[in-house]
Amino acid sequence: MQAGAKLPRNPALAAYDGNVASYRQTVLNAYQQVEDNLVALHILNTESTQQHSATASAEESLQLSQNRYNGGVDTYLQVVIWQTTALTNERNDIDIMRRRLEANVLLIKALGGGWDIGSLPRL
Repeated sequence: MQAGAKLPRNPALAAYDGNVASYRQTVLNAYQQVEDNLVALHILNTESTQQHSATASAEESLQLSQNRYNGGVDTYLQVVIWQTTALTNERNDIDIMRRRLEANVLLIKALGGGWDIGSLPRL
């Protein structure tokens, strides 16, 4: 053989190296998905706390506006504006809750959990 010529690689060893590389990539992807969803849950938890506060403030303002309307101080337009604001904040609360539930499901999936119809109890 000439100097510097490469010997043919064992096909079984090449397949093994490919499988190891594929497994490593799968594990790295799983770690990334877990980390992404943990961060998302942390951010959504903070966002949820702030949104609950905003919703409570809007509902309190709505109540004050209704009291002022009943007392003849404000117009009904002010009540409607605060109703709209309160409703918008409640919708934002629900949207954040939906996103939190979605992130929880994706975290469970990334951790290897999952559901399939066969594992559900029969009624």
